[in-house]
Amino acid sequence: MFKIPHISPARLPELLRRMPKAELHIHIEGSLEPELIFALAQRNGVSLPYADVESLRQAYAFTNLQSFLDIYYAGASVLIQEQDFYDMAWAYLQRAAADHVVHAELFFDPQTHTARGIAMETVVRGLHRACSDAKAQLGVDATLILCFLRHLSEEDALATLEQALPFRDLFIGVGLDSSELGHPPEKFARVFARCRELGLHLVAHAGEEGPPAYIWSALDVLNVQRIDHGVQALKDPALVQRLAQDRIPLTVCPFSNVKLCVFPDLASSNLAQLLDAGLAVTINSDDPAYFGGYLNDNFVQTFAATGLTAHHAYTLARNSFEASFVTEAQRHDWEHQLKAVFESFSEKDF
Repeated sequence: MFKIPHISPARLPELLRRMPKAELHIHIEGSLEPELIFALAQRNGVSLPYADVESLRQAYAFTNLQSFLDIYYAGASVLIQEQDFYDMAWAYLQRAAADHVVHAELFFDPQTHTARGIAMETVVRGLHRACSDAKAQLGVDATLILCFLRHLSEEDALATLEQALPFRDLFIGVGLDSSELGHPPEKFARVFARCRELGLHLVAHAGEEGPPAYIWSALDVLNVQRIDHGVQALKDPALVQRLAQDRIPLTVCPFSNVKLCVFPDLASSNLAQLLDAGLAVTINSDDPAYFGGYLNDNFVQTFAATGLTAHHAYTLARNSFEASFVTEAQRHDWEHQLKAVFESFSEKDF
């Protein structure tokens, strides 16, 4: 077991920024900054219901998940050409590299685009090309996870899967996102069973606004390998025991929880309690353009608000590697890099 060296609190923000980490809960459409939205709107001749970048940014005041989704889908309307999807993903991946993200698993919502007449190939190839370039030019390992919109029907999800199968080698798994309340995971039992037969990795949003029962059904009906969010798990001790025993990762998104009014502020986050319960928690940015910050912002501000320590930092980074859909060799390499960063900070402290 790696012994965490002494690192002074004053140096903690710098450590958080510099340590290698994986991001496992990032909606690529949620990384569309207002400036890029307007640039793409101009390029594609799309009219927006906002006068300028600032008026759009001021609209980012959400009272719940649905109020966010309404503006999220409006922003996605500017994505039309393959190059648009490339540019969006490339902008995120550059930020990820600056945040010392060594691996990112990008969620994308094809139904948001195919419903507007955009071809599946246009979406997938644009995003995949950015991921390939990120590996070569930025040193960021990036892969794609196709998400089904849960406010739509399972029939729509099944049709979307069929449309995506010609590009099966360009994405590694499927997820479930969009409006959680009123759309329990079991609604998508058949499509997830089909994805499991295809050998795809399985994840699902559960337990941000929804109850612990949604987490149970994501595990037992959909057979997911990871729970996205999961902060409501602490309301069910038996569920906490299950998650800890099976090392089911939770991809927690602190800024999202505050922006969508799950918690009143970062200081109220239950991240420390989840870690204390022995859960495989990770920190992620979710929809960073809309929620106020990318991965390092989530780390630095959450640690400042909650009093988490260097021990927590190491655990969270290591958890992110453990929870990634990668090879053991990759995990081992990233853990070695993580230890080296911690040791370099220890040397500076003395």
